[in-house]
Formats: sequence, structure tokens, C-alpha cells
Amino acid sequence: MLKALRTEKGWTAEQVAQRLMVSPSKISRLETGQRGASARDVSDLCKLYGIDGDQRQQLLQLARETKEKTWWQRSALNDLTYLGLEDAAISISDYGLGIMPGLLQTPDYARAIIQAAVPKWVPEEVEQRVEARMIRQGILVRDNPPHFEAVVDESVLHRVVGSPAVMRAQLERLLELSELPNVQLRVIPYDAGALPAGNNKFIILGFAQPAVADVVFVEGLTDDSYLDDPRDVETYNITFRALAQMAADPESTREIITAMIPTYRQRPG
Repeated sequence: MLKALRTEKGWTAEQVAQRLMVSPSKISRLETGQRGASARDVSDLCKLYGIDGDQRQQLLQLARETKEKTWWQRSALNDLTYLGLEDAAISISDYGLGIMPGLLQTPDYARAIIQAAVPKWVPEEVEQRVEARMIRQGILVRDNPPHFEAVVDESVLHRVVGSPAVMRAQLERLLELSELPNVQLRVIPYDAGALPAGNNKFIILGFAQPAVADVVFVEGLTDDSYLDDPRDVETYNITFRALAQMAADPESTREIITAMIPTYRQRPG
């Protein structure tokens, strides 16, 4: 929101810094969230931008809320940027080619995925991340939960992660969560054809404030990306909608998952 106010004025971060007699890097850190915005910072910027009334009070309230640390800010996790965005989002669109969405995983499935992703992690670190993933899932059942829509490839249902018993419990968990009114799960069948996305994983996060742009999180092997350029976001939105159209509808998806569960009961382990 601070960045939007500055760009509306047509000013660069350097020009704002000069007017406030601070470093340009401070303005950049405030706008990117790398530095918490104090009430004084927000007050000074509002005065400079000519912002008053309800909008000024909203910004000051947001600044105060950022000082109240949540569970993930108190943790030792290193993906705090994503956790903060996810916690604030009112809509989450999740596409995955290889694994179940994190917000729908059981503890055993999550543990197997985390261990496979980074084999060098010690058990304590693995368990910390499993616990964090389970806490994150609370957003789906909180008051005013986000709308969560997930599209996964059918291969995700067939790939045995952990063991057949783990997969059986995971598919049962998908059926349970898909009954929530704010959750939509769609599976792309094998016969749907070529997929219009080269990414194995991306998530689109939408926010309530009109001045806050949607963000696309793209998961990489060595680094993750956050995209908020409207052109990039639109490309990913179009791609997600194309994937959703290829997928079975939520009710048919439940039937596909239900049909898979007995196959895991018949397997040893």
C-alpha cells in the first residue's frame, strides 16, 4: 500500500527518501516488508503523500498489527515471507503437478515430502516443519477463512508417498477437507491432454485491500520467486483458470479420489 501511494504521486523511492531525510534503502525496505513499518514511519509518509481520514487510520492500524508477532514470526522457519502472505490472503489458488497442496497434507504425508526434499535435515527440523504445516492449515477453518482452490494432476493421487497406508489416510483427508464450503479441489485426469503450465508448482494469493496487488509464489529448486507485476499475475491467473477448466469438477474429483482409496487398502504397508 505504501508503494502504491508513492507511485500514485509519481515519485521514486529516492525522491521520497530525500524529502524525509532518510536513506532510499529504508523506503525500499518499508515497501517490500523487509523492515517493519512503525506508526511514526507511516505517519510521516501519510503526511508527505497527503493521506488523512480513514485511509490514514487504516495504515496506522496495519502498522500496529505488524508489531504483534504471530506463531510463524516467533519460529525459526526461513520462509516467513510466504507464511505472512498466506496468513493475510483472502483467496489462495494452488496448482501442483507433483505433490498434494501443503494446506491439505496429513502429518505423515508432509513428513515424507519434507524428508525427500531436504534429506540432510535432522529429525528435529523435519518435525518443526511438519508442525508448522499443520498449524498453517488452521486458516481453512478459522473465522472468515480464505477461499482455497487447488488443482492437482491425477499423478499426485497415484504416486506413493510414505507408504500405501499414508496415501490412504491422505486421500481420506482430501475428501474430508473438500467438504468445507471455502475449499474447492479439482483433479486433472490423465486423459485431459497436455498441460498449459511448465511450472511444477505455483500459488496465487489475493488480498482484501484494493491497493495491495495479488502475488504469485513460484516454488523453485534452489530459490523461490514472488511476482506482483500485474502482467505476470494475469498470465498466471489465465493459466490457473485454463488448468481448472481441464480438471474434473469438485464432485467428480471426489468420485475419482473415492475410487482410488480401495486400491491402497489392497497394497501391503
